[in-house]
This record gives sequence, structure tokens and C-alpha cells, in this order.
Amino acid sequence: MNRKVLSKWFDKSFYVVGFIATLIGLAILVVLILDIAIDGAGRLGWQFFTSYPSRRPEAAGILSAWVGTVWIMVITGLLAIPLGIMAAVHLEEYGKKSWLTNLIEINIANLAGVPSIIYGLLGLGLFVRALSLERSVISGAATLAILVLPIVILSTREALRAIPFSIREASYALGATKWQTIRHQVLPAALPGIMTGIILAMSRAVGETAPLITIGALTYVAFLPTSPISLEFPYISFQGLFDPFTVLPIQIFNWVSRPQKGFFANAAAGIIVLLIITFLMNAIAVWIRHKHSKKIRW
Repeated sequence: MNRKVLSKWFDKSFYVVGFIATLIGLAILVVLILDIAIDGAGRLGWQFFTSYPSRRPEAAGILSAWVGTVWIMVITGLLAIPLGIMAAVHLEEYGKKSWLTNLIEINIANLAGVPSIIYGLLGLGLFVRALSLERSVISGAATLAILVLPIVILSTREALRAIPFSIREASYALGATKWQTIRHQVLPAALPGIMTGIILAMSRAVGETAPLITIGALTYVAFLPTSPISLEFPYISFQGLFDPFTVLPIQIFNWVSRPQKGFFANAAAGIIVLLIITFLMNAIAVWIRHKHSKKIRW
């Protein structure tokens, strides 16, 4: 068998093996989703979404958990996304190659693979104890923000590198400054790639449990964080940032650890809600990515 025939045989074999591996992954995912849907679909209803946790499975709900999840995700995004993008722009566009820059890049790459429990311990020591933010929404969000920050930085840098340098040169030739080139040419063109990184980062944050348990998030919360909109001047309240909280992964973990079978159905229903929130976040990010990718012309 000559080399050309052998290469074609390897190509076909790899195609078949890759196709089978893809089918196995999809089949496992479909089976898991169907199993969860069968167990938890019966619990989904208005009462489940509008009730607080309870000792009785049939009366327990996820009101405080899903509201806490939305709170945490919004604050995490507000902290991690701008900070991560600015750090990536500085390292990729402004930073000069030196031993310090290389050291920072290596550390950021390593931090992306650090177990989440380590970030939980960091959040406990820094935000809860050193800064005295207690076990609040802002402590949880800040912990998750530093957890996903390396992912945002790395993905943003990759997206910026993918932009042809000729785009920058053309902008400079027309008299634009460095910041004007980055603001009006580079960042809009890199936005689809940046959004991909943000999707991955936020999808990881919404399912994390270990760091939030480490900082002391509550498993039983029968109240909601204070609303950010106030009826009194200045009509905006930041008190909710400092209120205790719980999130869906912690609520699900709590139900799964209980012996009553009724809580298993509640946990399955909570997983369905968590998946829906994740899909909605991803759908919004994909829509933004698709909208801006159509504007790229070069």
C-alpha cells in the first residue's frame, strides 16, 4: 500500500471515528436532558417559580434561587467583561514585549486552569474577611468575576490577534490615532470572537457551586435581595449588593443531598430552569455575535 492510498484510508477512518464520537456525545446529552425533563417537568409551574424553599417538597420553590442567580450573573458580567476586555486590549495593543509581560501572560494562562475551589478560598479571604463585604451578592459576584476573568482575557486576545494588521495600517494611514483605530476598527471586527469567549465564561460562572459554597452562600434563603429601583430619591438603591443570597446550583445541591424523593423532582426542575437561563444567555450572545459578524467586510 503506497503512501497516497494510506493517507486516504486514514482520512476516511478519522472521519468515521469523529462522526461516531460526535453521535455518542449528542446521544448522552439527549438522554440526560430527557431524563431530567421526565423527572422535573411535572414540578414546573407558577407556584414553583414564586415560592421560597420549604421543608416540604411539594411546597418548595426557587424564587430566591433564580432571582439570586440573575443578580449574581449581572454583577459578574459587569465586573469581569469590561475589566477582561481592557486588560486584553492593553496586553495585545499597547504592551511591549518584556519579561514582565511574558510573566503576566503565563500567569493568566495558568489561572484559567486553576480549580474553582481555589477562587472560592481567595474570595473568602479577600472579599468576605479582608474587605468585610460579608457573605453578600457583591462577594459572590466578585469571586465569580475573578474566576472567569482569565477566560475573557485569553479569548479577547485571540480575537484581537485574528484581525489583519493591514486594517490597523489602513486606519493609521488615514490619520487615526491608536485609540481611534482600536475603538472604531479593531474592537468591532473582533466582537464576534470576544462574544464567544464571554459565552464560555458566563456559562461556566452560572453553573459554579464550589466557590459560592466556600464563601458561605446560604442554602436556605426566604427573602430576596433589595430591589435596585427605589421609590425615593435618588430612585436607585445599592443595598441589594450587600444582602445575603443563594443561587440555583446551591439550591439544587441542597435538594439532591436530602433523603426525601420529592426533592429529587425539585432538583430536576431546578436543573431545567438553570439550563433555560444558560440557553437564554447564550442565545443573546450568539445573536450579538451574528449581528456584528455580518458587518465585517474585508
